[in-house]
Amino acid sequence: MLQSSTQINKRLKSLQKHLADEHPDNPILAKAVKSFRKMDYVGQSMGLIRKDESYATCVTWWPMIAILGTFSAGKSTFINSYLNLPLQRTGNQAVDDKFTVICYSQHGEAKTLPGIALDADPRFPFFQISRSIDEISEAGQQRIDAYLQLKTCPSENMRGKIMIDSPGFDADNQRASTLRLTQHIINLSDLVLVFFDARHPEPKAMRDTLDYLVSANINRADANKFLYILNQMDVTAKEDNPEEVVAAWQRSLAEVGLITGRFYRIYNPSSAVPIDDPQVRERFEKKREEDMADINARMQQIEVERSYRIAGKLEQTAKVIKNQIVIKLTDMLKSWKSRVLLFDGLTFGTLAVLTGLTLTLTDSWDLVKTLTTGVIAFDTTSLGTLALLLVSIGYIHFFIRRVSARKISKKLADELGADSDIYKQYEQAFSKSTAVYRPMFFRGPTGWNETTQQIIEEVINEANDYIQSLNDQFTNPSGRDEAQHEKESSSPISNEENTHAKA
Repeated sequence: MLQSSTQINKRLKSLQKHLADEHPDNPILAKAVKSFRKMDYVGQSMGLIRKDESYATCVTWWPMIAILGTFSAGKSTFINSYLNLPLQRTGNQAVDDKFTVICYSQHGEAKTLPGIALDADPRFPFFQISRSIDEISEAGQQRIDAYLQLKTCPSENMRGKIMIDSPGFDADNQRASTLRLTQHIINLSDLVLVFFDARHPEPKAMRDTLDYLVSANINRADANKFLYILNQMDVTAKEDNPEEVVAAWQRSLAEVGLITGRFYRIYNPSSAVPIDDPQVRERFEKKREEDMADINARMQQIEVERSYRIAGKLEQTAKVIKNQIVIKLTDMLKSWKSRVLLFDGLTFGTLAVLTGLTLTLTDSWDLVKTLTTGVIAFDTTSLGTLALLLVSIGYIHFFIRRVSARKISKKLADELGADSDIYKQYEQAFSKSTAVYRPMFFRGPTGWNETTQQIIEEVINEANDYIQSLNDQFTNPSGRDEAQHEKESSSPISNEENTHAKA
């Protein structure tokens, strides 16, 4: 089996060892890396991914929480409160225009590292993200530090997980880059906290933000990982109208398609405005404590969800290759061959007529006659005409192949979007399947054969086994104590009872 490039192979081995050391009692994650590497062989053989790429880098191997929202929505204050550290700068104005990846460190103080640190580590969600930034910024990888930074901190709440704080969405600078990277984060996250500012109960000015954060995600299969949080609710205590504020936001969200789900209402007690009325204060505090308990419970749960997510991603990717990509590529190749044969027929038919006329006008039919009788007369003009004809036929055929492939690729780009990752996979694989050196009589896409089909089936079965193993760890429908059951089953008395029962 062909291996990926030395660099990516080395990184995946390091990732596998790290996961095995980090989770000695849960080998599923380390095994999943092996399964992803199997799938890499299929993707590389078909041309879906390059030799220096891996499907394993399309998932984040640490549980991940994304913090999204607008400027001044209280994201940084929430993060600092969760960490019990003043890690992020806070303020009513824009204080940070980068994506900040936060993770645990044993060092006694927080550190800030440049974005390039994220680009080279496959455990993080921004592994090789500079390739995407290359498409966004003319300056390329040198600009990665303008988009990303890594912060480490000794907070125990961050042990075993990572958090990403996003810049506000109502920023004009680098907006296109922000939206693109945000979608990348959303796809990889186990939990997405979307913050809104209760101090602005009429969010009409943020219509595009609502469209992006809500409309684009409500129909996702994993839409339940989004928590919508109305922050800084303490400002409504003076008027004692939290229900009105919540209703205003719910109407705005309903206008962009979100009609179900729950709004969490929180505020930070250390920076809250004083609530003089004791009854109002008690009601606000009780509601805040209830909602924060739910939010914290979901944040604690992502360790389990991470394992299921990776196993699910493994199975999903393998099934997409088998049930969607291969079928789509096969249909594209069928259309391509039909176009090539059609235009070959039209072109060569026309060329045959023109050739006949040329041979008649130049009295070159003697060559044709001698070829049919087996006696060749070496007429320089006739041989030159035939050679030119054969070269023209070959050139025209491969020109038709190339133009037909471009037409089909253009149609696919219009269908999927030329900038989408899935289109790039199709384009690479289709180009490889229609290459000049590949004969047209192959029915399926290049790289799809008995070996690769068997590998995909193995990966799907392995993913199912991983999910079954996770179920065995976290579920017990029978309610039976398995350890006690094994102990009883292995005891002499139990064996004797079993013997009598059989007798």
